[in-house]
Amino acid sequence: MTTFQGIPAGAFDFYAELQDNNSRDWWLEHKESYQALVHDPLASLLAELEPRFGPGRLFRPNRDIRFSNDKSPYKTAQGAFASVQEGVGYYLQISADGLLVGGGCHSHSPAQLVRYRNSVDASGTGDALRQIVDAVSAAGFLVEGEKLKTVPRGYARDHPRAELLKYKSLAASLSLGRPDWLDSPAAGQEISGLWEALRPLVDWVGRHAAP
Repeated sequence: MTTFQGIPAGAFDFYAELQDNNSRDWWLEHKESYQALVHDPLASLLAELEPRFGPGRLFRPNRDIRFSNDKSPYKTAQGAFASVQEGVGYYLQISADGLLVGGGCHSHSPAQLVRYRNSVDASGTGDALRQIVDAVSAAGFLVEGEKLKTVPRGYARDHPRAELLKYKSLAASLSLGRPDWLDSPAAGQEISGLWEALRPLVDWVGRHAAP
């Protein structure tokens, strides 16, 4: 594994071209570019960050088109995930738009959802989450996730944490575009700092919502 040297600008150009040429023939012709510009730098970055954020993995570049009307074979973004535990951790994505970082829990089983709602309902853990979410939002992150339109059954509509109870999954993300530091080794430190800002949220969902 080579030492992380940054994410080259060519990675974003690769995805800009892929958006206009999403075919197997184009991909095979540019597969070496994908390996050099996208896969290898991100794999090196995940290896560098693993001691602090857990083992990372790159998502497959192929789309699952079995049940989709869109038959374009390749994703127009490369995602990566460093996991603290199953389904909980830190996210990274590059596309033609640039870099996006995030963290949290993107899916809850029925049992996880019960634990999440019980923890939001309880004043101690619920207030702690509200403070975390407020801090993450103030830092510029977008708090997101699958969300009900109304408070779930069994909880008062005027519950003090009604908005948090509506979530079925909870995460936060920040789109950064193409910052100047991205194609240098300093990108590792910058991304690490952003993930650290999300650690309280990731830790909370890890303790109170994940298996």
